Amino acid sequence: MTTQFSVDELQLELFRYPPKQEANLQAWDAADEYLVKQLIEREEAPLPCAIINDSFGSLTASLTKLDAQRKLFVETDAKTSQLGTSQNLERNGLSSDHIQWFHSRELLPVATQQVLMKLPKNLNYFADQLIRLSQVLPEGTPVYIGAKAKSINKALLSLIAQNLGPASASLAWKKSRMITCISDGIKRPIAQASSWKVPEYALTLSNLSNVFAATKLDIGARFMLDNLPQGEFDTIVDLGCGNGVLGLRAKQCYPKAHIHFVDDSEMAIASAKANWQLNQLDEAHLDAPQASFHWDDCLTHLGENVQPDLILCNPPFHQGEAITDHIAWQMFLDSFRQLKLGGILHVVGNRHLAYHVKLKRIFKNCTTIAANGKFVILQAQKLPK
Repeated sequence: MTTQFSVDELQLELFRYPPKQEANLQAWDAADEYLVKQLIEREEAPLPCAIINDSFGSLTASLTKLDAQRKLFVETDAKTSQLGTSQNLERNGLSSDHIQWFHSRELLPVATQQVLMKLPKNLNYFADQLIRLSQVLPEGTPVYIGAKAKSINKALLSLIAQNLGPASASLAWKKSRMITCISDGIKRPIAQASSWKVPEYALTLSNLSNVFAATKLDIGARFMLDNLPQGEFDTIVDLGCGNGVLGLRAKQCYPKAHIHFVDDSEMAIASAKANWQLNQLDEAHLDAPQASFHWDDCLTHLGENVQPDLILCNPPFHQGEAITDHIAWQMFLDSFRQLKLGGILHVVGNRHLAYHVKLKRIFKNCTTIAANGKFVILQAQKLPK
């Protein structure tokens, strides 16, 4: 795995987050290099700059290395991005005192005079980001967007023009291109969350733009909903919760339980919290809150005081553009650490991902609960050594 990021005379050592992940993937791509290269070659004044979708801090660390006093406004929806950026700043001896952090629903400061941005995979989310930029950027503000060359087409440039201002793309360099957009100063209305009903479970769901399965139940979650474990549970974690549908259904099935919703996406946590309130799942006779919401990297910061007896998990097998199984590995390892003795990890996944191999290695046991042509539901129990 390459860790040396080098553009002209600028050099950094960069790692993905978490640093011990087994994925053999580097912490940046050629589009990151291209953005930094263009910035260096243009020799522009160090204006207050917003950095958006910086996966593990290559852009943030580069601008900090070039000018440690430059004001940076760093926006991300992924907790792993925020943690990874902080890790790479520290690794390279760079201060974060000049940085203000923003999650994906917050408006950036009106002091923003320049934007560096990576194109996200989700174009609905991208449009949402552009609309929020239109709320704060004065006319004439430059926005530089790095992307793979194959991802840039007339429809994408039209999308940018529609939501922020006119845009044009550079020539390709290392199979990447840079889009230059000039804000037109026109404020667009903020996009609203999508909403739909799941009548078979008497639930109403809403999703913000960067939450998986934005307009309907994904088929893996539906299969899991039909095969929840039998019994009574006191503390349940919906790990990688998305819009929270598994945790919401768990509260219906196990009304005495406290549900913890955990996700790397801030928009997912916001959606899960909104859906909990929308479906009025708190038991009226109980004074204490019956749900907690955690924007976090798996169960890294959940705390030793939370010892679930059931964890529900529908693991993602991609991180941004990268296909990887390290997230599932971390979810399973964190679950084994966090579960109380006798506690259960209940997992749904595509059959070809062979999660049973990982679970047997970690838990020393694994039971197939249900299977169809595409998915399998597995259960592993934390047993005494």
